[in-house]
Amino acid sequence: MDLVRRLYDRFASLVHELAKFGSVGAIAFVIDLGLLNFCSVVLDLGPLTSKVAATTVSTTFAYAGNRFWTFRDREQSGLRREYFLFFLLNGIALLFGMLTIGFTTYTLNLHDTLSLNIANIIGVGLGTLFRYWSYKKWVFLEATDPIPLELPETGVRQDR
Repeated sequence: MDLVRRLYDRFASLVHELAKFGSVGAIAFVIDLGLLNFCSVVLDLGPLTSKVAATTVSTTFAYAGNRFWTFRDREQSGLRREYFLFFLLNGIALLFGMLTIGFTTYTLNLHDTLSLNIANIIGVGLGTLFRYWSYKKWVFLEATDPIPLELPETGVRQDR
């Protein structure tokens, strides 16, 4: 049990961060999947157009969730900079989804909703690995000043 406790203590912040990232990602995935199917099936947009529309909305949600919850303790380097980088990196991650959906639809000639959803899930999975790594590296940066473990001295004396 002591080993488990030491491992938890060592990796607690990473485990919590991954849990938050996964929670935001799960909700963004539901948004993405729902809008992909809505745009593709109900609105009869093409699969790639549907994917771009769904990703745009789910990415906006994911930015807010990750900035203000998952990575809230990280340094804020400016909303414009973070938002731009976040969407740029999501645009790169979108390529994973576009490639898997495009390959499934136009190379394998599978035009059914199930094939579209399977291709989307694979693309989202690959994109998620890229996004987690890139957000930590370029968007939500580590704090440059260490967070103090105790309150700083105020210089005010308390008389008893």
